[in-house]
Amino acid sequence: EDIILNDPDYFKVRDFVTTKRLFDARVHFGHAVGCRNPHMVPYLFGSRVGTDIIDLEQTKTLMQDALNFLAHVVYRGGLILFITKSKQNMFIVEKAARDAGEYSHCRYWKGGIMTNSEKIFKGMVRLPDVMIFLNTMNSVMEQHVAVVESSKSLVPTIGVVDTNCDPRLISYPIPGNDDTPQSIQLYCDLFRDTILRAKEYSKRDNVNDGKDDTADVNLTGKASVGSPTS
Repeated sequence: EDIILNDPDYFKVRDFVTTKRLFDARVHFGHAVGCRNPHMVPYLFGSRVGTDIIDLEQTKTLMQDALNFLAHVVYRGGLILFITKSKQNMFIVEKAARDAGEYSHCRYWKGGIMTNSEKIFKGMVRLPDVMIFLNTMNSVMEQHVAVVESSKSLVPTIGVVDTNCDPRLISYPIPGNDDTPQSIQLYCDLFRDTILRAKEYSKRDNVNDGKDDTADVNLTGKASVGSPTS
């Protein structure tokens, strides 16, 4: 256990991310300068023709850290929930979650799902161990309700934050374009490949994570938060 935690890249996921892959997927393109969130300034390389440009060297490092954290959670049987409110990209996100054997929630988020789950689901439920936000904003350019709820529930988050987003409530913020399908596809590929590798290592190392077929079902038999049908 100590060897795994002390190894900075036990799951060999850092090689998944290169500056060229990020550049080719247009991750560096932010929003117009006038839409800039002041808390995103440290992650900017500059601006060009009125558009903010994200520093891909920072994105690369932060993505590597996020993937390493994700791998450690999955290795121990953690439950992962992918989230987006983008109608344009929801099918990309849903497919990535399904291919990784995890969960997604890409439609309307009912307030209180995290913070009032026992009342909504009429019993105890298992909350996600990590929530991955492919968009931290909803369709009307307001912060996704689940960002605040996950913070209140002490559920760690990984989130792609564009230049118009507030990164402060995200545990592992990843500065990057959250609109272009090529960018979303790259993020999903990275998260999916990391999850599958962590599961492979867990099986190889015979990790007893205690996760069984009923781990994501509550005491009354209702689906857990972020079930595959969300």
